[in-house]
Amino acid sequence: MPYVDRSNRICGFLDVEENEGSGRFLRRYFILDTQQGSLLWYMDNPQNLPIGAENVGSLKLTYISKVSDATKLRPKAEFCFVINAGMRKIYLQANDQQDLVEWISVLNKATKITVKTPQDLLGAMKQVSYKTEIIGGVPIITATQEQGEGHNGAERGGRRRGQNQLPFFLSRGAQDQALIKAGFCVKQGAVMKNWKRRYFMLDENAVSYFKSDLDREPLKVIPLKEVHKVQECKQSDLMMRDNLFEVVTQSRTFYVQSDSPEDMHSWIKAISGAIVAQRGPGRSAATQSFNCTIGSFFVSSCFDQCICQCCYQ
Repeated sequence: MPYVDRSNRICGFLDVEENEGSGRFLRRYFILDTQQGSLLWYMDNPQNLPIGAENVGSLKLTYISKVSDATKLRPKAEFCFVINAGMRKIYLQANDQQDLVEWISVLNKATKITVKTPQDLLGAMKQVSYKTEIIGGVPIITATQEQGEGHNGAERGGRRRGQNQLPFFLSRGAQDQALIKAGFCVKQGAVMKNWKRRYFMLDENAVSYFKSDLDREPLKVIPLKEVHKVQECKQSDLMMRDNLFEVVTQSRTFYVQSDSPEDMHSWIKAISGAIVAQRGPGRSAATQSFNCTIGSFFVSSCFDQCICQCCYQ
């Protein structure tokens, strides 16, 4: 059975199919290290190996999308379960049924990340050194040491900004747009399906996201005219993510995880309101409809919801 070691890590022996599809399972010692955000496996318990012995396999927890029972997929492998990690599937065998259930539970729990809010990185636009840590599988940047502001620092003091304000270093085109909302969220990648922290900006025409709040150019721009709907994700439990919402376009659905339920609802309301403002004048006492490429948007007078009729049916 998996157990907690002295370093507060979950450990135990499992059989792993190191070469997918080979049907050959090898006995390995697994360590689930949530502090480092990794699942590691060794030839034996590291306490029984020479000092400095390397692991024979590893997997970042951020790459894991789901862990589930695989006895039906591998009927010849008793007590089998599978780890889905992007395009890779890792099949493992537990010692018995209880061991199987417990490993699936602890792995799914370890990969269900609740995002931790980072501190304001720039504060008063001072020269600050930073450190990067992995917290719950998400890279978090925090200030470590402050340097003197001097004359320039005093000048920059007037440009204080919080997490939800415009980044200082932006292209001129982005600055010309009216900023509605900005802040850090975690989004799922299009190919690898891993989750990365990005800085999001919503203006009157688009939702954009950057690698950090200091970047000049966005990694992606999503024009509001291409957004069919934005709503709380109904698959959040399956995707093992809290505070998850989705921005649906014709070509792709963007899955975005906020730092809190309140922030999630704030993003949904802000994007919905921006769509209303772009597609027609709002009237506080009436419901309005707007044409989209596949249906009609019906928006409540307070802009709480933005629902595409064809998607609602």
